[in-house]
Amino acid sequence: MTGGWGERRFPVWAPEGRAVDVVLGDLGTFPLTLIPATADSPTGGWWELAESPALPDEPLDYGFLVDGEGPFPDPRSLRQPNGVHELSREFDPRAHEWADGEWEGRDLTGAVIYELHIGTFTPEGTLDAALGRLDHLIALGVDAIELLPVNAFNGTHNWGYDGVLWYAVQEQYGGPAAYQRFVETCHRRGLAVIQDVVYNHLGPSGNYLPKFGPYFGQGASTWGVSINLDGPSSDEVRRYILDNAEYWLREMHVDGLRLDAVHALKDSGATHLLEELAVLADELAGETGRPRTLIAESDLNDPRLIRTRSHHGYGLHAQWDDDVHHSIHANLTGEDTGYYSDFANPDALVKVFQRGFFHDGTWSSFRERRHGRPLDADIPFTRLVVFSQDHDQIGNRAAGDRLTATLDSGRLAVAAALTLLGPFTPMLFMGEEWAATTPWQFFTSHPEPELGKVTAEGRIEEFAKMGWDPDVVPDPQDPETFQRSKLDWSEPGRPENARMLDWYRTLTALRRTVPADAKATDVAYAEGVFRFSRGGLLVEVSLSGTGLGAPPADAVAAFDQAVWVTRR
Repeated sequence: MTGGWGERRFPVWAPEGRAVDVVLGDLGTFPLTLIPATADSPTGGWWELAESPALPDEPLDYGFLVDGEGPFPDPRSLRQPNGVHELSREFDPRAHEWADGEWEGRDLTGAVIYELHIGTFTPEGTLDAALGRLDHLIALGVDAIELLPVNAFNGTHNWGYDGVLWYAVQEQYGGPAAYQRFVETCHRRGLAVIQDVVYNHLGPSGNYLPKFGPYFGQGASTWGVSINLDGPSSDEVRRYILDNAEYWLREMHVDGLRLDAVHALKDSGATHLLEELAVLADELAGETGRPRTLIAESDLNDPRLIRTRSHHGYGLHAQWDDDVHHSIHANLTGEDTGYYSDFANPDALVKVFQRGFFHDGTWSSFRERRHGRPLDADIPFTRLVVFSQDHDQIGNRAAGDRLTATLDSGRLAVAAALTLLGPFTPMLFMGEEWAATTPWQFFTSHPEPELGKVTAEGRIEEFAKMGWDPDVVPDPQDPETFQRSKLDWSEPGRPENARMLDWYRTLTALRRTVPADAKATDVAYAEGVFRFSRGGLLVEVSLSGTGLGAPPADAVAAFDQAVWVTRR
């Protein structure tokens, strides 16, 4: 049961191999037999044991030799107890007796999402330790937890986007059994789980997929060679991705997937991979009765991603909307360089609240071309996931500084109100609810010194166009960069942090009094004040964080002279 799938015949796809063997721990090396191509797999190239030898009941460590080279981990490995360069270990996900049968799931559009990174969310940096903070998230008013990638990567700590084994859960986080406990407990506490998955590239170390077959194409992507989605033998590569999505959604019981950087998926096929993923999620939802939500990260501003398939879209359920972030950030911080340059005007904030996208066929000075197209009139704004802070918009700054490094409490309260009371699906980044002062920096733990050096130099080069000082960029390889990025859980007990936390709780409670699909109306800006109405609430915010004066007597929520919320 390689990775827990089927019988213990250790199937593996290696279409270009002349001889493939499986190494079964201390039991020895056994030749695999090439399976004839079938209607379901016309490409062929699958190998397995013709007859399984007598095997012990406990999970075996195993790997594959391809034409004598290796052993390499299983491309579909579910567990890598000794790291991504070593043998895989069998793991049967169906051996877990799930106790979340009463969880009915939920449509995550319109939900309050909380993005967190397991390694820095708690001092311990494990899935089990994160469970100890669920009371905090429930009291905050969170509906869903979105985990940054947890798939296996080389080293001990990483953002997760350098993963190389997409099915395995990083051992430092607790491995796959801990992941099942995490999802099960979240469901029993009424919280959905979204898993961030990366199908557009692999990390630079421990990537053995090319040893097995043509997983990569000829073209280039942002991170090097592109995934082979439309070239020869691409059907099996697509199957590898679709099976992975099904693994998280079915075997690990997650409620949704956040699809990383879908604009980097190069697919010229008549049916795009994204559409196939959406069909898979919808079919699984119909089969189980639990909604499955697919959320795309995309900078295309292309409504085709979330347009229904009956209207020639891909049928994904939501997408990130960076335009809202940029409009909030630029108008509160005054930053107007790089990709913020088009947004440092209150008119940008008005436009995104009215139309969803700012760039909808307009000139993008950062890209030096026109960008985007208008959102379809019948697409609700809850299909757009927005935030004032997230892992990218903090971690990809030179110093990894949060808004707390720049804004006073009044403007932080404004950012929270715009995110949580706006017409979109809001997402919070771990710690922002108490105005965490800890940075969230880019950190890596590449064991290879040269790779670490190239990574550090690449970060400095990235920031040139933003105009940020390269001298403040921390070394990603320095362990202190990782340690600095861990949340300080003593902060919520401090008076000023506790006050901000109470404000966030007030906002999430207010949000629940408004229909999720209520639009923003009467959106306007004048004399430093941005206002909109939504579902019976009138929200007025000062972009300077002060100047509104004392709140009116009928205010249902207010923060200093920065935010008023009243009933209409």
